[in-house]
Amino acid sequence: MKKYFIFIPNLLSIFRIFLMYPLLTFISQENYLFALYIFILAAITDALDGYLARFMDWRTDLGKILDPIADKVLLIGTILILWMNGYIPFFVLLVFVLRDFVIILGASFHMTVYETPTPTPNLFGKITTFIHIAYLACVFIDIIFELSISNFYVDLSVALVTIISLVLYGINWFKLTARMHRE
Repeated sequence: MKKYFIFIPNLLSIFRIFLMYPLLTFISQENYLFALYIFILAAITDALDGYLARFMDWRTDLGKILDPIADKVLLIGTILILWMNGYIPFFVLLVFVLRDFVIILGASFHMTVYETPTPTPNLFGKITTFIHIAYLACVFIDIIFELSISNFYVDLSVALVTIISLVLYGINWFKLTARMHRE
């Protein structure tokens, strides 16, 4: 029975990438309520594809690459356009992009040079992704309802969590590199 459903998490990841078009369209039209709906739908597909892959054992090699790409497209695309519209400070955008760039670079390096399998995200990386999604949802809510949930301290906290996540990934890669050199 598993073989009939194993592709569903991959379809959810692809769907999440395609959701970027209406999300960016709604943001560019300043229709933030519908943008929030699309963003929440995309976040739900992220949680659902992860659940199905892990707990139903519907993992695929394609999904190991496609899911993090879909996450990065969703988060970086959303934060970039919100920054362009003046809702996100530059330092938060910079930290988000830098973290993802370094993660992609490190993963590519290890997969190419050491022929390691596709890296799996660590727990703090998953928590960081959840915090990013919650942060961006709060930014949308701030815009829609003219609240003040997001402020400098929230921005700074999210940036610090992102930096800690980056450092933890770096430490793991250095440990992996050292282990590979010993073998």
